Amino acid sequence: MKQKIIKTNCPTNNDDINVDITDHDTYEKGFPHMAFKHMRDKNPCAWINESNGGKGFWAVTRYNDIREVNGLPKIFSSAQGIRLEEQSKEEFEARKTFQETDPPDHTRQRMMFHRGFTRKLISTYEPIIREICNDILDEAVDLREIDATKEIAKKLPMRMLGRVIGTPDEDAEWLVSRGDSMIANSDPDFTDHVIDKVDTDEYRFLPFRSPAGKEIYDYGEKQKKLREDHNMGDVMSMLLQPNKKGDKLSDLEFKNFFALMIAAGNDTTRYSMASSIHAIANNPYIFNCLKSAPDDASVWDSATEEFLRWASPTIHFRRTATEDYKLHGKQIREGDKVTIWFTSGNYDERKFSNPFNLILERENNNHIAFGQGGPHVCLGMWLARLEVRVVMQELLKRVSKIEQIAPEKYLRSNFIRGIKNLPIKLTSA
Repeated sequence: MKQKIIKTNCPTNNDDINVDITDHDTYEKGFPHMAFKHMRDKNPCAWINESNGGKGFWAVTRYNDIREVNGLPKIFSSAQGIRLEEQSKEEFEARKTFQETDPPDHTRQRMMFHRGFTRKLISTYEPIIREICNDILDEAVDLREIDATKEIAKKLPMRMLGRVIGTPDEDAEWLVSRGDSMIANSDPDFTDHVIDKVDTDEYRFLPFRSPAGKEIYDYGEKQKKLREDHNMGDVMSMLLQPNKKGDKLSDLEFKNFFALMIAAGNDTTRYSMASSIHAIANNPYIFNCLKSAPDDASVWDSATEEFLRWASPTIHFRRTATEDYKLHGKQIREGDKVTIWFTSGNYDERKFSNPFNLILERENNNHIAFGQGGPHVCLGMWLARLEVRVVMQELLKRVSKIEQIAPEKYLRSNFIRGIKNLPIKLTSA
């Protein structure tokens, strides 16, 4: 299929190549694409000093190099943390999820969790997703002028995740707020305990160094006890059962995975949806192309992958070198922090032609929005794909026009990329 290249403004207001990529404030203007392009071109494995007192790290910014590092878990370990934050051994062990483990321990836990998130199982949820979308989108269209992130993108993921894992619909809003407090712990719009603004030392043993972690722990424990007494036939009940080998999750493994689901299972999908709506609202070609093919699987499969590349909501993950390693002539030493910048890789001109254009028909779109190429590829990727596709399909069925009516606002975070406010006007079909 011939690619049709349509100019679409990349969502950023940040063109300074000299920004501090560790500073959360940098990302309030949008992802600093020009800074990362400069790094990819001039210094693709760059040593970065941390302004907050951290010990510094190597920043890997090209697509192929990210795949290389991500595919070598024995050399680039996740078992000393996946964020830039420095932690004591005690803090790390208390907060550790399967994301912060290496094979074979990671493999054991992942196989336990994978039971509830297989592609085959997730595909059966499509009718439920459309049902939830109907309620959300009918209300949004009636309102006409809305914050698309708040009224659309924020509502679906947690409601859907709740259906999958078995939490009540009426708890969804509270769970979203607690999840935001954890994973968006650098943005004062989502928490009173901003990680780099106030003293959070007393919460250092809780997920994301947030007091919301204790609330989620307690909630998860109550849900666990309900299912220990009675199998409810949902994914959470499944996860609490022994696997074929008789292995069970420990209490801490379950609590930390539950907290991770509530935080990461909501935010990244939300911001992928918000980014997709932003692209549609600002490009009539994209709008018309997708609206004219509501049930064309080939069009929507390709478009969904491009939306995900475009959104690339997880900015980076950290690894720690377990031995010396050379990359682009730079000597990485054992014990050094190494960060792989997924968003940068998804805009690498060496891999993607015209990466700053959203191309619905993009061929061979092997993006890394889900951390592809390593053992930590996103467990919820099939659910995220399905949700993004369905919500866009159902939205376009209901409207004849989408207009952005005020500037968008971005999440204050160097870890999660997202449009937190997107004012739009919907004209019903």
